[in-house]
Amino acid sequence: MAEKKSSGKKTAAKKSAAKKAPAKAAAKKPASAKPAAPPPQRIEYKPREARAFQRSTRQSPYKMRLVIDQIRGKTVNEALSLLAFSKKHAAKQIEKVLRSAVANAENAARNENETLDVDVLFVKHAIINEGIKMKRWTPAAMGRATPMYKRTSHVEIIVAERAPGAR
Repeated sequence: MAEKKSSGKKTAAKKSAAKKAPAKAAAKKPASAKPAAPPPQRIEYKPREARAFQRSTRQSPYKMRLVIDQIRGKTVNEALSLLAFSKKHAAKQIEKVLRSAVANAENAARNENETLDVDVLFVKHAIINEGIKMKRWTPAAMGRATPMYKRTSHVEIIVAERAPGAR
């Protein structure tokens, strides 16, 4: 048993000596070699985003989705012109949210002291979620009452800048 302990100590001493030797050799290298130049730094393009919500819009999500599917992925100018000439009531509500998202993008750019061209903004994300259902009752035959659900929607729109050169 005693032999194993002492042999273990010798190997540990040899290992530490082996680790120190390369470190000393690296320190003895001449300093005349030029340090490697750092790689050129590229300015990475980070598109700005802005979002806007409208909660509990008093229209069913199904009817609102028919309109919002038309503007998803389009530029802001195209989307606003499409909404302006739509006959659907949902178009007015969605137009308000889209204008709010554009205003939020302009405000964020102003706070960062940067310029923002509204013509390069596009609708990156546009969804309609189901809101609360208002439960009401309507009279039915023989003195009964049947439930009515007045559905609401949550509108969420995110606008972002297109990358330069992207279409």
